[in-house]
Amino acid sequence: MANVLYDALLAPHQTNDKPLLLLKDQEALRYQDLIKLAAQYAAQLSAIGAKAGDRVAVQVHKSAEAIALYAGCLQRGCIFLPLNTAYTASEVEYFVTDAKPVILVCDDANRDALQPIADANSCQLATLNADGSGSFHQQASALAPTKHIEPRGADDLAAILYTSGTTGRSKGAMLTHRNLLSNTVTLVDYWQISDSDVLLHGLPIYHTHGLFVATNTTLLAGASCIFLPSFNTDDFVNYLPQSTMMMGVPTFYTRLLADGRLTKELVSHMRLFISGSAPLLAETHESFESLTGQRILERYGMTETNMNTSNPYSGERRAGTVGFALPGVETRIVDPESGAMTGTDDIGVLQVRGENVFNGYWQMPEKTALEFTPDGFFITGDLAKQDADGYIHIVGRDKDLIISGGFNIYPKEIELVLDEQAGVVESAVVAAPHPDFGEGVVAILVAHNGQTIDIEAVKIEVATTLAKFKQPKKYIVLEKLPRNTMGKVQKNVLRDQVADSFS
Repeated sequence: MANVLYDALLAPHQTNDKPLLLLKDQEALRYQDLIKLAAQYAAQLSAIGAKAGDRVAVQVHKSAEAIALYAGCLQRGCIFLPLNTAYTASEVEYFVTDAKPVILVCDDANRDALQPIADANSCQLATLNADGSGSFHQQASALAPTKHIEPRGADDLAAILYTSGTTGRSKGAMLTHRNLLSNTVTLVDYWQISDSDVLLHGLPIYHTHGLFVATNTTLLAGASCIFLPSFNTDDFVNYLPQSTMMMGVPTFYTRLLADGRLTKELVSHMRLFISGSAPLLAETHESFESLTGQRILERYGMTETNMNTSNPYSGERRAGTVGFALPGVETRIVDPESGAMTGTDDIGVLQVRGENVFNGYWQMPEKTALEFTPDGFFITGDLAKQDADGYIHIVGRDKDLIISGGFNIYPKEIELVLDEQAGVVESAVVAAPHPDFGEGVVAILVAHNGQTIDIEAVKIEVATTLAKFKQPKKYIVLEKLPRNTMGKVQKNVLRDQVADSFS
């Protein structure tokens, strides 16, 4: 029996000595070196008793070794479970308790905080650091690379990625080998990625954008990748002349535009700029083209689906739109009340169907059922319209989602923490336009009668509980929250009130 993803992404490169990952201040990692390291990591997973279908939770900084661990999980047949490096120990505790991984791999700096969590869940703990050191790598290095490739079919799970929950409880999106490979094959063809491409990669690899979209397409195409720890304007300016492609979030583009070194000459050899994970302002799109002569290709995807739509590679890339449904993906926009298809330029809820769409939420069958229509379309929760030329516009969200710097944030999760703070009777969290992050989190607090809220103390507590990207960038205290006649908090009113918070 085959191993679907391994056979497509890794097996063809067994003897390939081409550079795969071009690393800052380090020797490049070649394809065949990745295969060997992945086989050692697969051997180590076997040695600790990890079997096909077991979860491997990973909260590590971006490195070549982290990619090898992903590849080792594919070879061993384990389910890769990447976790945001910004998550606090209390956040990681939820994921470990929910997913019951056989091992949690973390940075040495977090070992002491995570060891009790691992112990409480009968989960082994190992370390893997940004420089490639750590107990997991050290133990694996003593083993011979295993030649065994665990059989995995198209419907077997390859990964679980957790998304923020509207009720504060995160959901584990289950992604199969078929989901990931079908989308990778489509993107390589649609964006015309080849083995002559060099991708400039400054994205995190605990997110579908940096891990599956960027890394999987590089592997399938046999391309090379300039693999930077994170986005840094100086690094990007230095490496752009060596690249042919760039994938980024809108913040990458706004920061490049603010740097005087971005010129038409600097990017004259670039083949493709791609943006996603958050809405790209039409102004950014147009400013980038005016300065560089290049039109950014904006696409639209989700953790649960990978990529759904894309502006065309050959054809008009229309600012303010996310293009058309990708080959093999069906999209429709329906009225949220009647379920009827909307007309041209009419706003409704976007639904998608295709092999890219996930297999449901981990241990949440009831929630999964609610998110799909009877005929198998996934209800994205995004409000959209389709213009007369067929371009899809994402115009809003019917869920209370905030997207800041490309990260999804659900207010309820933050409000649950704020409501527990001394002196706070209730809270509301909304977004305000932010010049760098797109949207910034604003917390509105209401105090108990006669009490004063110590904002600095609240900030300290929030910092120990929530990842930094979720922490409010501004706090406001009001006497009461605006409500409608049904008693529901009017967040639209609050958003209007705080709209100038970061201007």
